[in-house]
Amino acid sequence: MQTAILFVACAVLTAYLFQRATNAPKVFWGITLAWCILQNILTHSGFYANFQQIPPNFLLAVVPPVFLGCYLIFKNHAIFQNTDLEKLTYLHAVRIPVEIGLLWLFQEGTVPQEMTFEGRNFDILAGISAPIVAYFVFRKGANKKILLIWNFLALGLLINIVATAFLSTASPIQQFGFEQPNVAVAMSPYILLPAYIVPVVLCSHLIAIKKLITTKNRS
Repeated sequence: MQTAILFVACAVLTAYLFQRATNAPKVFWGITLAWCILQNILTHSGFYANFQQIPPNFLLAVVPPVFLGCYLIFKNHAIFQNTDLEKLTYLHAVRIPVEIGLLWLFQEGTVPQEMTFEGRNFDILAGISAPIVAYFVFRKGANKKILLIWNFLALGLLINIVATAFLSTASPIQQFGFEQPNVAVAMSPYILLPAYIVPVVLCSHLIAIKKLITTKNRS
């Protein structure tokens, strides 16, 4: 129960911090709530439990929000024009409780050790370093190149755990966690991690990287 509560709290915190950083309109909350409810309904129906299908059904939880986010970002949608990079950087601290939650899921037998910081997942470093980087860049005037480099490195850490999670599912392409595969992705409320938290974190990196590069090119 505590693990479920932790992941729900992480999803709510992620949504709150993202809305504060981007000043997204109120409709953002409606879309977020509807999407998260839909994903939990699908998990209860067993839709994501068929790991043998290629491509796996759970990609439908990840691809739509990532596609929408990337579309809005690279189309220069007004929703991201006034993004506060400092607040957006602090958002990544949510990765600390997420990593704790993954450790608990491993202990509960629903994800392999490779998906935790005891295995192949070093994403917690991004969460720990986020407030440190934000403090020195925005409060101490450190060069924003540091923030740009950090975003690329933290994005790499995110891609690493996403790939590890995908290759740890009990599917024909499984490469990790054969003794204890990743089945949490098909369970509620843990579906919120790939279906909402990860896409928001990914989009946060892309927004920051684009904004920093664009600002640098104009100066």
